[in-house]
Amino acid sequence: MHDRYGSDILAPASDRRPGAPDGSAHHRRRPTSVPRAAEPGLVVEEVTSGWVGAVVRVEKSGGVHLVVLEDRRGKLRAFPLGPGFWVDGKPVELTAPVTSRAPVVPTRTASGSVAVHGQRARVARGSRIWVEGKHDAELVEKVWGDDLRVEGVVVELLDGVDNLADALADFGPTPDRRVGVLVDHLVHGAKERRLADAALRTVPAGTVLVLGHPYVDVWQAVRAERVGLTAWPTIERGTEWKRGILRELGWPSSSTQDVGRAWQRILGTVRDYRDLDPALLGRVEELIDFVTA
Repeated sequence: MHDRYGSDILAPASDRRPGAPDGSAHHRRRPTSVPRAAEPGLVVEEVTSGWVGAVVRVEKSGGVHLVVLEDRRGKLRAFPLGPGFWVDGKPVELTAPVTSRAPVVPTRTASGSVAVHGQRARVARGSRIWVEGKHDAELVEKVWGDDLRVEGVVVELLDGVDNLADALADFGPTPDRRVGVLVDHLVHGAKERRLADAALRTVPAGTVLVLGHPYVDVWQAVRAERVGLTAWPTIERGTEWKRGILRELGWPSSSTQDVGRAWQRILGTVRDYRDLDPALLGRVEELIDFVTA
């Protein structure tokens, strides 16, 4: 009886006895690496070391092109550009990203609005948007800054909802000088809700709109995946929220400077509105509409 598989099914085709099949149906070919540009943010695995990280940049050192990867804990490591990487479980050969010398004119702003080019910022309106703190203001500026300049809307710091009633008394809102307020942790039964309701009773109806998101801090409005988490962790009562988050992330947390650097790092992961939670997106859009109506 003819042995259609040959004497050793694990042997390469060149080692089989004459006349035996080449075994192509029983031996998978080693997957071939395909070229892939090392664009910032691309998550890759270096096969030899098992290091997994997002591409930060491509640089040249000692005549060798290197790709710098950042893991979920913020550690950086450089590897020679080329083969030896995996993306989504498939082998790739990392190449330097192609950069065009011609400037690319964006068609959309970071908020997703149609970009307006060649227009000067509008003279500031009398109406304002107030946010509780510096981090809120920086996030709003990064995503909605272009839109706000076109509309002539100024974002100002409230420095805590505790100051809302006094700030409204000083501002004196009217139908032509409205105030939109973005508040952290504006949920039923919370202190922030009670303070906001009390402040609204002191101003003419329709001149002030207070909206908020359910998060303890605006940090949580950034999608957790952008900082290497599946979800923002719950911090136990009695622990300062931001420092508790930094300890969970394994980031320095002992000083105010550590908190500030951490926020800049988180803010740096935000590319546009798609990196934010819808609970914040809708509220900011609604406030812009209110003060520009």
